[in-house]
Amino acid sequence: MGTSLIRSRRMITRTLGHDAWEEIADGAVLQEDGRIAAVGSYDDLSRRYRDAPVVGTGNEILLPGFVNGHHHVGLTPVQLGSPDMPLELWFVTRMVARNLDLYLDTLYSAFEMIGSGITTVQHIHGWLPGTLADVEARSAEVIRAYRDVGMRVSYCFAVRDQNRLVYQADADFVASLPAPLQDPMKRWFERFKMSLDDNLALFRNLHSAQAGQERVRIQLAPANLHWCSDAALERLAGLSESHDVPMHMHLVETAYQKAYAERRGGGTAVEYLDRFGMLGPRLTLGHGVWLNEADIDRLAETGSCICHNCSSNFRLRSGVAALNRFEARGINTAIGLDEAGINDDRDMLQEMRLVLRAHRVPGMGDDEVPGMAQVLRMATVGGARTTAFGDRLGTLEVGKAADLVLLDWNQIAYPYLDDETPLLDAVIQRAKTGGVTTVMCAGEVIYRDGRFTRVDRDAALKALHDDLSKALADDEVERRALSKALLPHARRFYADYIDPSRHEPFYRPSSRT
Repeated sequence: MGTSLIRSRRMITRTLGHDAWEEIADGAVLQEDGRIAAVGSYDDLSRRYRDAPVVGTGNEILLPGFVNGHHHVGLTPVQLGSPDMPLELWFVTRMVARNLDLYLDTLYSAFEMIGSGITTVQHIHGWLPGTLADVEARSAEVIRAYRDVGMRVSYCFAVRDQNRLVYQADADFVASLPAPLQDPMKRWFERFKMSLDDNLALFRNLHSAQAGQERVRIQLAPANLHWCSDAALERLAGLSESHDVPMHMHLVETAYQKAYAERRGGGTAVEYLDRFGMLGPRLTLGHGVWLNEADIDRLAETGSCICHNCSSNFRLRSGVAALNRFEARGINTAIGLDEAGINDDRDMLQEMRLVLRAHRVPGMGDDEVPGMAQVLRMATVGGARTTAFGDRLGTLEVGKAADLVLLDWNQIAYPYLDDETPLLDAVIQRAKTGGVTTVMCAGEVIYRDGRFTRVDRDAALKALHDDLSKALADDEVERRALSKALLPHARRFYADYIDPSRHEPFYRPSSRT
């Protein structure tokens, strides 16, 4: 990677609070071998480092690379035939997904992420059928795709050892079905051959295999409370501590998951996790829509993190997370695009605008709604802290990784922008993917002027298209039929699962939410 000087019209090096940031006019960053070696004005750094090649024209806005704190797949569920539905029913429709070439599939979403300025992704994988050897090989293909395209990945495989379709033991759900559906349902469950021991071995194998890689980290993912037995929770908490790696766990995404926690433990899901010593800076909760006030206080007290998946919560009718409360308690928050953003793509610029505006509750208190700097922090250093890369990312400071994005100022400001408009206001509210001119990861340009420097995007997408143009395999046909047949039975299972009077939304449209 050598040395290069990244030039800007103006650059934002870091956020300083709810609505404050550090900004340098005509700024520049010197990177050496993937690390930021100097930060200052372009005039000063260009005189001191005359031989350093220059990246940027001087008409771009320079920002830290964005972090997608919660991601799963390449082709979106909609592309694969699974429409947006309430989450618990959507699990059933996801059974129709094709048998994908995971290398090509992962490249697809990586192209979209990088094109919106994302340099790091937390990839939470799951639902891979097969034995330990099968899943390990396919996990390696996902990691290889990120490595080839040049972005960072904090990879984890979601551990599920119970209740794999509805919030009930697999055998009990099979027994509740009409006889013609029981054998197909058993075959679906039998595709997933990984035991709890296998899941933990997968982590150890991947963690060892990727040790020392600059752009790859391996962490843990208890999939969700209903998916993990007590034994799984205990052992995952122990692995996280012994290997000093973070955990990312979906939690109380819906009212049904809140009800499940009450049935299982007589309290909240957060209280249940607390019994296993899981709370703390190594734990990130994905979604957290149905946390109550005591939960939020406990997460703040323990230094636990929350990844806010705004688009997903809207699309799957999960609710509106109490982001303003999380922020008021000082909880570290991240932004995740989950399966796909509101436009069925992976556009962090769009997602930041959605986060900014989805929580603008009535009232005149400026600190009671998301601020520009808050949203940028969530998309950079806040997200980084939920990954295994930690504080090495997220700001433009000496010693940090040289992960950067340059945005064309003309795209933001043309044909007119008032001179008094704050820079970050303009960036958050007006920047589009078409204005992303350059993306760098570890000091290397991986995207410039619409082209990826390491992988031929057109060839990769054509290969993906050609692979999926073949006829459905027998198992794909069976799963499609099974998915359609199961929907009414899943609806029946959840029909009386919650008492609406006890599960009102936590989020209230008032000036103090």
